[in-house]
Amino acid sequence: MNFYDLVFALLVSLCGLLTWRQYHVGEEPEVKALTQPSPTPNAKAEASQFTRLFLTVYCLVMGSDWLQGPYVYSLYKDQFGLQETIVAALFTTGFLSGGISGYFVGQFADRYGRKTACLVFCVTYSIACFSTLVPKLPILILGRVFGGLSTSLMYSAFESWMVTEYHKRQVEKAGTSLSSMFGIMTTLNSIVAILAGLFSEWLVQVTSTKRAPFMASAGLLVIAFWIILACWTENYGDSHQSVETAAPTIPAKSVLKVVLTDRRILTLGLASCFFEGSMYLFVFFWTPALKAAAAAQSNGSTELPLGMIFATFMASVMLGSLLFNTLISSQRLLTPSRLLTIIFATASSSLLIPIVTKSEALTFWSFCVFEMCVGMYWPSVGYLKGRIVEDGIRARVYGMLRIPLNLFVVVALGLVKEGEGYRNAVFMVCSGLLVVTSGVFHHVVSD
Repeated sequence: MNFYDLVFALLVSLCGLLTWRQYHVGEEPEVKALTQPSPTPNAKAEASQFTRLFLTVYCLVMGSDWLQGPYVYSLYKDQFGLQETIVAALFTTGFLSGGISGYFVGQFADRYGRKTACLVFCVTYSIACFSTLVPKLPILILGRVFGGLSTSLMYSAFESWMVTEYHKRQVEKAGTSLSSMFGIMTTLNSIVAILAGLFSEWLVQVTSTKRAPFMASAGLLVIAFWIILACWTENYGDSHQSVETAAPTIPAKSVLKVVLTDRRILTLGLASCFFEGSMYLFVFFWTPALKAAAAAQSNGSTELPLGMIFATFMASVMLGSLLFNTLISSQRLLTPSRLLTIIFATASSSLLIPIVTKSEALTFWSFCVFEMCVGMYWPSVGYLKGRIVEDGIRARVYGMLRIPLNLFVVVALGLVKEGEGYRNAVFMVCSGLLVVTSGVFHHVVSD
């Protein structure tokens, strides 16, 4: 068993231990039962149906995304033989597309329905997957355009549909809090990502092509499309506040004013821009960074088990989500906003390690710590956005918050140069911005 297999086994064991502990310690529900009325059978059935429908689709959609993760850089760089600057340009195209479409997809989802937007996502992301069958630059660019549009839809429409349905169906009365829902989503997302990493590596080994995970991704999207079409109900902007009356659409200037005048939403946008921006830049740079560290130790190029490494990163994300459940939902040791300040500071430190050391092991461990921060970040920020942003403008605000994020990544990738010098500069800048974000978040956002 090599180093990466050992780390993967260790992290999965820790995840299993935390999962067992959370489900083994069951005294708290009994205490809550003494202070709150017991949920009715109908409420439990409604909550169960809602969570089952949403989480099934959520796992399929995230699985389609994670299947591509280990090999998207390697497909362009190694199999298609493109220069790193061209690969960076393709990534930049995707983020530019996401930045331009960020607000419009949110407006589309609020006006024409979040279910409709999710169906559109399945179609556009499938087109992005099929574009890898034609290794010609114009087609690859078109695929990245559809990929960027799809990413904006994925991170606005699905969550908006879930939160609105959660309130409309009064799922909280069945004993499922919104924070625990986001915790479950992140944990399941991590499990799916681990399986996707292992499955994608197996697919590449069996088929001898790095296109195979993209085709499997398209297959999952087809299944998700039919489940959404057949089983989901539609909801729109302002549907929670006004069920019976058709309220007029809030104009774009008003939504922008809400974002710019509410310090909490503005700070969430800052956090989204710099943390998620660092995360997306990490997606681009982790493969060459690990390859450089491995080559420095072995005095030559080396082939890394990218699928296993990706699965290990996702095990780190799962560990982070389980820690969130322990710290927030179970023990209530920290509030989500306080936890986020710690996450930003820890992530900042982890990005400095690859700069100060050429050790493959230390670089890999620092990346695992960063991914653990990602696992705690998603449920924390999801809970805060679900509590702070109004249902009627949710998708538009979520889409608008992604615009500076995509522009930040576009600028960083647009300046990419060959070699580790620029990569280290990106890690340094991201580390500094996360320190700033941690301080601002600590002073502005409170529970």
